[in-house]
Amino acid sequence: MIPLHDDNPVRERAVVVYLVIGLCVGIFLWQLGLGERQGRAVVASLGMIPAELFGLKRPTGAFAIPEWSTILTSMFLHGGVLHLAGNMLFLWVFGNNVEDAMGHLRFVAFYLLCGAAAALAQALVDPGSPIPMIGASGAIAGVLGAYLLLYPQARVLTLIPFLLFYTVRLPAWVVLGLWFGAQIVNSLTADLSKGGVAWLAHVGGFVAGVLLIGLFKRRDVALLGGAADMQASYEALRARPRPPIVERAGPALTRVKLRDLPSTIRHPRAGSVPRAGSAPVRTRSPWR
Repeated sequence: MIPLHDDNPVRERAVVVYLVIGLCVGIFLWQLGLGERQGRAVVASLGMIPAELFGLKRPTGAFAIPEWSTILTSMFLHGGVLHLAGNMLFLWVFGNNVEDAMGHLRFVAFYLLCGAAAALAQALVDPGSPIPMIGASGAIAGVLGAYLLLYPQARVLTLIPFLLFYTVRLPAWVVLGLWFGAQIVNSLTADLSKGGVAWLAHVGGFVAGVLLIGLFKRRDVALLGGAADMQASYEALRARPRPPIVERAGPALTRVKLRDLPSTIRHPRAGSVPRAGSAPVRTRSPWR
């Protein structure tokens, strides 16, 4: 199932979500411009490698940065177009409401904490792994966990590719519940010695989002509310009295037909400067 849109209005623009999407897209374009060899060097330097994070392997990356900082830098790297597009789509659909429920600055801290929890969940299970982990999916999984507790009844337009493509509106708890269940199943059957999807990072980020949303949400936002509560809050915001519009005093403008204008205005001379030796033509303005 691929979520396309949710029927859940917001009160403020999701500035942080837009910035994260723009940053991830910009960094991915930079990765593409590096070429294959340099691109691998960047992933080895800025990706989170569990063995280097826990001091079990000497860092061999091209950038001399602290190993702990790769927990953050790895969130903004991606391994391909589909990897980037899938992550940004989920962040676009669910991130705006979560940011709206906690505010911009709190959302930044929440997003980074969920990403760090996701990276550690993957690293702690296999601390000796030399495989770098990259991607924003762990942090976005935390956003999904928060959305599940905030708006479980919100309707999500979902694309279901089964023989043919068709769309259906499902409750958020169905879409996100099935997604989380798939992550658990795949994490239990995945071979950690090989590269691929970091399923445990998805599970860790989702759990972190569920646990942290109660601390980061605004006080006026209720858990397990749904789209109805958000719609009521949105309508109350729109119903607030607005300041009156004061019209400035001034001459009224009136429509004038072309045939009512003087001939000198209907058929002006070519050019904007009068000929030398002739007095400028003065016409009475029709607006007076």
